[in-house]
Amino acid sequence: MHRPRDPQLLKGVLPMLVLAALAHDETYGYELVTALREAGLDDLSTGTLYPVLSRLEHDGLVTSRLVPSSSGPARKYYRLSAPGVAALDERRAAWDALVATVEGVLDAVPPPDVHPYVPPRTDHPRRTP
Repeated sequence: MHRPRDPQLLKGVLPMLVLAALAHDETYGYELVTALREAGLDDLSTGTLYPVLSRLEHDGLVTSRLVPSSSGPARKYYRLSAPGVAALDERRAAWDALVATVEGVLDAVPPPDVHPYVPPRTDHPRRTP
């Protein structure tokens, strides 16, 4: 069953995923969208990806070059820069630590049939000031 993805979660990890995808090879934007969709981000749009690529390029984590195309306008190809490789390593380590923390917190939550999360509603008399 397909569950809708929380866009805020994707927003937080997309730059790291773009860096990881570019670690394989130089590529252009639409090809990158296609690769990330095939990896499971099936609702990823180019409108979401291109601002991330621009920000990563502005931060010096990726470089780009224009390559003429016989089928239309020139394509902008992106690749990781040396700072991008280091940033990917740092973000991967931070991600691993975050996942371990989140899993620890979530694993400590008892199942709903053992401990109800929401206490039964009680009717409290309103306090008057």
